[in-house]
Amino acid sequence: MSTTVASTSTASASFRYSKSRTGGVKPNIAAVRPRSLVVVRAEAQSINPEIRKNEEKVVDSVVVAELSKPLTAYCRCWRSGTFPLCDGSHVKHNKATGDNVGPLLLKKQKE
Repeated sequence: MSTTVASTSTASASFRYSKSRTGGVKPNIAAVRPRSLVVVRAEAQSINPEIRKNEEKVVDSVVVAELSKPLTAYCRCWRSGTFPLCDGSHVKHNKATGDNVGPLLLKKQKE
């Protein structure tokens, strides 16, 4: 697997608090230190090399008794912009790689 590495500089600030003469709290901004950020992106390759390759798309469902929503889809292709939730990015990934990965669906148990 080959990777592309990009370096980006970012700045962050830390805060210290000290009590004022009036008893309130005032923030004092400490020195700003630049930090470097390394971004690693994998090239398109198959995520599911051998599991259930006879299926068009591998989607598993789990029924859970205590969920706030009736259905929640979790990403298994690692391409979602809303990770860990699925946003449908597996469709583009599957077309590009010939893969068949799909989301994990959590379904609320019917009462």
